[in-house]
Amino acid sequence: MNLLFLQDTATIAIDAAGKAEKELSYIGLLISGGGFMIPIGILSLLAFYITIERYLAIKKAGEIDPKFMLNIKDFVTHGNIDAALALAKQTNTPIARLIEKGIKRIGRPLNDISTAIENEGKLEVYKLERSLPLLATVAGAAPMIGFLGTVWGMILAFKSIADAGSSLKPGDLASGIYVAMVTTLGGLIVGIIALIAYNLLVAMVENVIYKMENTSVDFIDLLQEPA
Repeated sequence: MNLLFLQDTATIAIDAAGKAEKELSYIGLLISGGGFMIPIGILSLLAFYITIERYLAIKKAGEIDPKFMLNIKDFVTHGNIDAALALAKQTNTPIARLIEKGIKRIGRPLNDISTAIENEGKLEVYKLERSLPLLATVAGAAPMIGFLGTVWGMILAFKSIADAGSSLKPGDLASGIYVAMVTTLGGLIVGIIALIAYNLLVAMVENVIYKMENTSVDFIDLLQEPA
């Protein structure tokens, strides 16, 4: 009975050691990707930072108090321009800055007010889209670096074949090839995640742009209402 128990325990220990060794080999496989994994790692950190920073900034830009335009309309309708301007200044959102630009030009022709709001809108959109082209570059560059690393690894593998001649073992060639494929895997993972993040952020920016345009139209309509 004790002998069987010891045999079972030894078997479990051997299996656990085998699994640990296998997991360690996966880590070693990632490390064995070589120097090409360094820029891929840097790009992954850059993509992570841009995604989080832009997500928080764009999300905050799209938030607006439903009572904001109601208060602006009430102030402007009753001729309290200073109060409307003060409210727009203390509301730190792109939409509020558009309205602030329009309020400052009340009394001028509507075309001038509309042009000023449009120009301010372009500036706000530029701020929202900041770093997004860099994120798109990461999405495209990471897989390319991965492919480059794989091609380089294949070149080294075939060089090993030429150097080894008839003494080459199939296992040596296979190990060199799958290690070379690690860079492609890493590059594709980073590229896919960066691409998804880029499209998500672009959709968020477009939603903020829609809100800005809608609010601008409401403000221009407000100025056209008879006193």
